[in-house]
Amino acid sequence: MNPTRSLSSEELRSAAIDVLKINDLGTMTSAAPNLYPHMWSWDAAFVAIGLARTNVPRAVTELRSLLGAQWSTGMIPHIVFSDNDTGYFPGFDRWGTADAAALPAGIRSSGICQPPVHAIALRHIVDRGRENGGADQEAAEEFLAESFDGWLAWHRWLATVRDPDGVGLVEIHHGWESGFDNSPRWDGPYSRIAPGAVPAYTRRDVLHVADASERPDDAEYTKYLWLVQQMAEVKFDDAAVQDVVDFRVRDVFFSAIMAASSEVLAGLAMELGREQDALELQGMAARFRAGVASTVDPETGLARDYDVLAKEWIGTETVSGFAPLVAGGDPALLAAQRDLLRGPRWMGFPELRFPLPPSTSPTSDAFRPRTYWRGPVWPFLNLLLGWASARDGATGLFAELRSASLQQLSDLQFGEYYEPFTGEPLGSLAQAWTAAAALEWIGTAREDASGK
Repeated sequence: MNPTRSLSSEELRSAAIDVLKINDLGTMTSAAPNLYPHMWSWDAAFVAIGLARTNVPRAVTELRSLLGAQWSTGMIPHIVFSDNDTGYFPGFDRWGTADAAALPAGIRSSGICQPPVHAIALRHIVDRGRENGGADQEAAEEFLAESFDGWLAWHRWLATVRDPDGVGLVEIHHGWESGFDNSPRWDGPYSRIAPGAVPAYTRRDVLHVADASERPDDAEYTKYLWLVQQMAEVKFDDAAVQDVVDFRVRDVFFSAIMAASSEVLAGLAMELGREQDALELQGMAARFRAGVASTVDPETGLARDYDVLAKEWIGTETVSGFAPLVAGGDPALLAAQRDLLRGPRWMGFPELRFPLPPSTSPTSDAFRPRTYWRGPVWPFLNLLLGWASARDGATGLFAELRSASLQQLSDLQFGEYYEPFTGEPLGSLAQAWTAAAALEWIGTAREDASGK
């Protein structure tokens, strides 16, 4: 379908709902029907945001299923494996988490985590439930009360285990934990990894894309599996992992989400009358917000990651450099970042099909327009930037992101990511969190139209 043709919001909404139905496994939503047949942690959060626009109880079920896989330490794993075994690799057996002491009984999951968007999703569910009233409100508020301790434990785990020095930056132990799997952010850290013996494997991801060059190459993938192997050898024990793993990076974008979500969870704590927990969460939000701001490069204006093992900053021009916009904070810093985002190196780059930020700046030597996190545009990320813009009163940027996103998604393919110059959908199609993003953008457009 030509993405420039006129498309009604009802057509887009109906198509997005159909995608979520295709991926619905009953109590969880697969990320995509073929390539990703299981539940991913931060995908589930965005899926819940979209579901809350159409079915609040089903959105509740999504987060409840994810939280049910929480480890006894408080960690929420990045993959919860469904019974839909289509040969996904690396599967549960390859992860080696069965021997992890913290893995809950009866759960099949990976042993690493992803960014904590969940409190933001919970806020959306509660808000949609209250807007609808009746049974939806009751379901949302009951879930808030029953699940709060789980989300609090998750944030406490991140604030302690993954920020052991209290610097306000979350340390990750695998590029997969960032969600930006093969981003050029990680080229330096990965270049210093010399994998040991890794058992033979057959990749499945390259079978579900038109061009294998859209995915990480085999040398990269071997390093990914080596890190999993290192963690599995110490049974994913938190303290032991930090001592043995070859990848230790303070992830500025993950940290920004931690700041934003902690602030949101603090607000929900206040609604539950849990003032002390709210104060603790506000303290986390302030700490990680300051940590994010401390990484900004005075020359480029972009936030940076920090390689703990190499003791050096990572300043590659990727969209993660806009972490302060997600974290919130100093109005002057946020204004400067918005100018950069709208500028000629990002949304204002003249050759873009839609004025949306690519995952890597088109002006960077690392830019690859068709390769996963090295250049394509990711719809869910634009939704997150839009949410943060609305939170901070940046209504102009919010409107720009919404308008361009709705145009991009009018092809009804719901791609995993998009080629920035042609607008072509890439990766896996019928991606659940892309459809969810469309539903949320449509919902916010309707709220504006109704004067809310």
